[in-house]
Amino acid sequence: MDGQSPRPPSARQRQRVQEQQSVESSVVAEDPGSVSPELAQWIKLNAKELKICQKDRCWAAEVVNDFRENLLKFLKSNSDQPFFQAVDFLTTGSYFEKVKIHNPDEFDMMLKLQVPRLNTTKLDGGLFYRMDLSRPTRTPVQAFLLENGLTLSSSKILTEMYRLVRKFLKTYRVPDRRCRWEVNKKQPYCPAVTLSLCRTEKNSDELISVDVVPALEVPGWPPAARNGPEVDNWLGKKVRQEIRGLPCYFVPKRLKGRNLSEDAKESWRISFSHIEKKIITSHGNKKTCCEKNGAKCCRKQCLMLLKSLIEGLKRRFPKELVDLCSYHGKTTFLHTLAWRYDDAAWTRPQLPACFLYLVNALEDYARRGSLPHFFVPDCNLFSPAVFPRKARDFLVNALEQQRREGMPLLKPPAPVSPLRSIRFPGETTAGKPAGDSSLLTADHSMKLILGLIVVLALYVCILA
Repeated sequence: MDGQSPRPPSARQRQRVQEQQSVESSVVAEDPGSVSPELAQWIKLNAKELKICQKDRCWAAEVVNDFRENLLKFLKSNSDQPFFQAVDFLTTGSYFEKVKIHNPDEFDMMLKLQVPRLNTTKLDGGLFYRMDLSRPTRTPVQAFLLENGLTLSSSKILTEMYRLVRKFLKTYRVPDRRCRWEVNKKQPYCPAVTLSLCRTEKNSDELISVDVVPALEVPGWPPAARNGPEVDNWLGKKVRQEIRGLPCYFVPKRLKGRNLSEDAKESWRISFSHIEKKIITSHGNKKTCCEKNGAKCCRKQCLMLLKSLIEGLKRRFPKELVDLCSYHGKTTFLHTLAWRYDDAAWTRPQLPACFLYLVNALEDYARRGSLPHFFVPDCNLFSPAVFPRKARDFLVNALEQQRREGMPLLKPPAPVSPLRSIRFPGETTAGKPAGDSSLLTADHSMKLILGLIVVLALYVCILA
């Protein structure tokens, strides 16, 4: 696959560029002066609160790094499965892109697997593939081939990954002795071995979730993505060529649907998470953007706010928006940065207006029913097959409502009434017994007042 020059744009690609330009022209940029002072203040306040506490970050990083380093040592020294001895980790995901919000409680680790030369066969618009060895082999990878001796089985790789992680946890101990790792139940269509860090006591809540994702490293990009992302105006042609020179990764994820073919049941999904990390880390039109002595922009803050809004929508409408995920927000973000590339359009004071611009862009993509994958543009993330029309219409209405009502999901909860701080009988508060006179309820207070009024009335009658 490598060494081939980019293909000239096809008629379909030219049409897609025109559609993208149409989206760009239809999204109206918010005038900073048109954002109400109250909404602007809430947006800025939310952006600050989304940042992870340094103390929490250090503790989580220590625990996760220790797990990763020891798992890697175990795999490299494990003799019963030599195929996994040449592995290495690639850190990806929102935490390592520094756009993780609220808490450092989710980590992604891509486990790079070295394989012989592979041929890829596209199974859809360019995201899912069948992976075949270019010729038969007697290397350790043969344990994970199908009966034809060439096709690499995604299900076998993932099953073996589960077995190895469980074996590793039998002897591994968390540095913080109050905690332990648990392997979660395997989920359909999930390419990862998911683990939860919990307290040692039974039925404790999850503190951290880690996804260990086995991935095939393949040099060169398949034809569906070979032209690379449209970042010439934004990051420059040189960066685009550097990106295209990086390897691709394929993770064991099967296509969704019924009556799948044998190829689809053993499919691999292409992943660009390592390139997304590179792009988001070096996000400026100028190389000095957000460097120590350079001007600071609000791009990452806007992405974090959009992720927060999507999380809020999913919490409020879990059934209606089950197909919505943060990747829809990230894809909208990348497209927006590609066409709105000037650093001057993303200065810190413009944060509220820039965030609302992103919300408008996501709403417009949903209304059109077309959100091209940033690296595989023939794949539409809002196609009816993966995002039903009913859910998409609901998303459009929900985003419209948020804009119309001033982003209520970003606003703090209503102030608690002073009466709410009064404890009810039988309730306790730190350091005070339930019968403490300071814990009178509102009902008791009203009864006392009424009793005093009755007593005074009787006293007046007696005097009369």
